[in-house]
Amino acid sequence: MFQLLSRTRAQKSERDFRVRSAGRDLDTDRLRVSSILGALDTSIREAEQEQSGLSRRVEDVLARAAVTFGNGTDEYLERDALDSHHQTLFGNEISNGQRRLQELATTIAHFKFLKAALLSRFPDFKPPAPAA
Repeated sequence: MFQLLSRTRAQKSERDFRVRSAGRDLDTDRLRVSSILGALDTSIREAEQEQSGLSRRVEDVLARAAVTFGNGTDEYLERDALDSHHQTLFGNEISNGQRRLQELATTIAHFKFLKAALLSRFPDFKPPAPAA
């Protein structure tokens, strides 16, 4: 009984088997590549926006630190405790900000490499023009 059922299914499958058209396959492949490319473009754009904003904030902290630092040659000897505390806080913020800026630069470079690699592996794929 099982063999009869299996044979009937096999015969029916052989008659009903069809493949998609080449155009439909190409559209499917383009959608897959486009999905990955879109994710990379979004990641690059967001990382660059974070980098830009953080860079402005680090520059602001550097300017504020310069004000509390003073301009005398013996400023560090006569600095108020509150100014010293602010210098320490600013130093920590600057250090953390610069560390993150370096991480972002590395991440952006990696994402751009992945994008270039993707486009080199799919040379027939034409990415959409970037939105203005």
